[in-house]
Amino acid sequence: MNFMPEAIVRRRYTSGYLLANHTEMEIIGNYMVICGSPNRWLSSIFAATILYKLVFMEKLQSNLFFPLAGIAAVASLASCSNKRRPAEQLPLNIVYIMTDDHTAQMMSCYDTRYMETPNLDRIAADGVRFTQSFVANSLSGPSRACMITGKHSCANKFYDNTTCVFDSSQQTFPKLLQKIGYQTALVGKWHLESLPSGFDYWQIVPGQGDYYNPDFITQNNDTIQKHGYITNLITDDAIDWIENKRNPEKPFCLLIHHKAIHRNWLADTCNLALYEDKTFPLPDNFFDDYEGRPAAAAQEMSIVKDMDMIYDLKMLRPDKNTRLKSLYEKYIGRMDEGQRAAWDKFYTPVIDDFYRQNLQGKELANWKFQRYMRDYMKTVKSLDDNVGRVLDYLKEKGLLDNTLVVYTSDQGFYMGEHGWFDKRFMYEESMRTPLIMRLPKGFDRRGDITEMVQNIDYAPTFLELAGAEIPSDIQGVSLVPLLKDEHPKDWRKALYYHFYEYPAEHMVKRHYGVRTDRYKLIHFYNDINWWELYDLQADPSEMHNLYGQPEYEPVVKELKEEMLKLQEQYNDPVRFSPERDKE
Repeated sequence: MNFMPEAIVRRRYTSGYLLANHTEMEIIGNYMVICGSPNRWLSSIFAATILYKLVFMEKLQSNLFFPLAGIAAVASLASCSNKRRPAEQLPLNIVYIMTDDHTAQMMSCYDTRYMETPNLDRIAADGVRFTQSFVANSLSGPSRACMITGKHSCANKFYDNTTCVFDSSQQTFPKLLQKIGYQTALVGKWHLESLPSGFDYWQIVPGQGDYYNPDFITQNNDTIQKHGYITNLITDDAIDWIENKRNPEKPFCLLIHHKAIHRNWLADTCNLALYEDKTFPLPDNFFDDYEGRPAAAAQEMSIVKDMDMIYDLKMLRPDKNTRLKSLYEKYIGRMDEGQRAAWDKFYTPVIDDFYRQNLQGKELANWKFQRYMRDYMKTVKSLDDNVGRVLDYLKEKGLLDNTLVVYTSDQGFYMGEHGWFDKRFMYEESMRTPLIMRLPKGFDRRGDITEMVQNIDYAPTFLELAGAEIPSDIQGVSLVPLLKDEHPKDWRKALYYHFYEYPAEHMVKRHYGVRTDRYKLIHFYNDINWWELYDLQADPSEMHNLYGQPEYEPVVKELKEEMLKLQEQYNDPVRFSPERDKE
């Protein structure tokens, strides 16, 4: 894979972050009277004045500008040398943990049917769980572009994984955080084709990355191989950056982007034997016939028909061939002798038993589902353990009270619903994504947040929490009011969605749509012209397409008006013509 050179970005500093003159410094000093005595009041002014001179000279040399709040904080400390500022007044750190294809059904803080995720549950227990969390384009690269820019795909121009390269010169929230003095870092999966920009430190995996002994691309644009399991290695690098590579005097924003739980779910060797005693009930719509939903019928993401027996389900045998066999052999070929021995020790009897049974029909379908569920859960187990490592480290170092910890995924995933694996569709399982936040000291909100939120909202949220100005072209909305237990009356009533990647892997047709609390309207286009309407209260599994039924014409009319309003708000050119969708 060819990577573009890092874009050179000229940093601009707005007047809101600069100290204009000596008089302003004296005004700041007047406001920093926190110790009570006249002498300390005078010392506050004096400290602020001296600090202005020192910082101004340093700026001339280093071009590094600190936000006004940071200078005021130091002035206050100078005026009261024997007292420390309360932790809640310091700039907040941000630790953003994002996985790939981790769906809420497989987190016990959302769903207790399948597995336990005690460390993820710790985040939710010490903060908030968003119950109406969605993405704007359910695909890895596009979702990441939406997250980091705070804009829909039509604005950030990263539409799909197959034709796009992210313009790394564009505005992103890490760049804006850097401008106000934050240190920024990214470790793990980037998946935007160009090299990262806006980070003081980064180390990423090429493309999807490999589960075993993966390659990493460094800031020197060198590719190095590390020994071990990828989820452990990414966590190692993240903790090492906090411990050894950052300036402890500055606030930081760290993005920990895991490959897990992406297909083909290769578990760590220590977890291979887990969950083998569990049997999972098939979803009620596992054998969906897709009546009234031709786009759903045309997909190629069926567990029964499309899940590869070797690549996905690991049933490797020399005399058996599948479409993706060679790719699977490449993946396990990265293992060292010990890793491969542990792998074969577990899978050899499973493989022998499977071929001996010669399962057919629904028995084979059920076997595939059980194997898929167990492999997926084993990969989640390693992820949950490593989230625990991060939480434990932050607690040990006294950082938790001043750090926002966010956990989410780039989108949801199908765990057999509609008979599927993968994502892409605007249907609930893939449009939804888990979102939990452990809140720093000073934020007392706990429990569920039920307002509809989207991954374009993360950027403005982080900017507001950091004290940065939110640019007017960011399309998302800050979640800070919700974190403060406020319920704005003007909060959004509808979400917009647009998926572009077709024709491509899994053959999910292009579509866009609108979702409200009760209804969802979807338009499939390109080589099809098909509308779908769902009443999410009466039909949460989205099995019955109501579009075209006379009694729902007023609902359709209202939803189409809302959808056009959102397309105009986000400037999506598809509103003019399907042929202009990537304009």
